[in-house]
Amino acid sequence: MPWPTGKGAKSPPFIRIAWSEVEGVNNRLQLSRLERVYQTEQADKLLLAGVMLRDPARFDLRGELTHGRDVEIDTNVIVEGRVTLGNRVKIGTGCVIKNAVIGDDCEISPYTVIEDATLEAACTIGPFARLRPGAELAEGAHVGNFVEMKKARLGKGSKAGHLSYLGDAEIGDNVNIGAGTITCNYDGANKHKTIIGDDVFVGSDTQLVAPVTVASGVTIGAGTTVTRDVAENELVISRVKQKHIQGWQRPVKKK
Repeated sequence: MPWPTGKGAKSPPFIRIAWSEVEGVNNRLQLSRLERVYQTEQADKLLLAGVMLRDPARFDLRGELTHGRDVEIDTNVIVEGRVTLGNRVKIGTGCVIKNAVIGDDCEISPYTVIEDATLEAACTIGPFARLRPGAELAEGAHVGNFVEMKKARLGKGSKAGHLSYLGDAEIGDNVNIGAGTITCNYDGANKHKTIIGDDVFVGSDTQLVAPVTVASGVTIGAGTTVTRDVAENELVISRVKQKHIQGWQRPVKKK
């Protein structure tokens, strides 16, 4: 079309279109550039809605995020699928959250992975924790570093602080799970359930061989292997008696 010239000539209208809307994707480089444009747009929307992103350039939203007020998200966090964050939720650096519901005032420490899990209000998770599908935490529950949960519910105010596996389990309120505790849920062919009542104290390095039920008020000594159901308010200990051998000669390496 010829450009209009002369006195009183009017130029045709132009509509400005962002390059990202018309850019073709013919290689991985172009794809990555368009992905970064999309991520920037998502981050801008969250910032305008009141979400604190510590570094918008280091945040990935790969799904749908619904959030409350005063949410804080640190760097290198990945959100996938459908995720709901309540009010005042804090998420530390390096976390991956997929298809999860996280209640008000929860704090997720760095490098935690959460998938298909539900957290009620005021839970604390991590660092380096893993919540697999079917994990549920009641209000005020705590899952610490290197703890893994799968198809398990941790009751109100209950704690699993260190180095534990809780699978196919139902754990009551105000329960303390000691470091190194494992629910032995798999017999080589089938999965079995562990049930723990309220106010139970589980000592460190305990093995709960499912199917097994531990009633409320039970205390389990460190290093115990529980293979039978336990009645209320009992103390359970199954350790080998400690031996002392005097004059023991430590083996010496052959030269």
